Amino acid sequence: MIPKKYAPLLFSFILSGQMSLLITGISTFRAMGWGPGFFGLWLGAWLMAWLFAFPAVLLVSPPARVLVKLMTGGS
Repeated sequence: MIPKKYAPLLFSFILSGQMSLLITGISTFRAMGWGPGFFGLWLGAWLMAWLFAFPAVLLVSPPARVLVKLMTGGS
C-alpha cells in the first residue's frame, strides 16, 4: 500500500495519464482517422504527452487550488 502522504502526487500522476490519453486519442483520430498504425501512433503520442503533462499538473495545481479558494470563498 502506498502511504497517504503520497496521495497528491499519485493523484496528479493518474490524472495526467488519463487526461493525456484522452486528448492524444482525440487528436490522433482527428489527424489520421481510424487506419493502419493508429494505435501505435496514439501510444507514442500519449507517452510523449504524459512526459510533459505530469510535471505540468504538478506546477499548475497549487495556483489552481488558490484560485478556486478565492472564487468560492473557501478558507
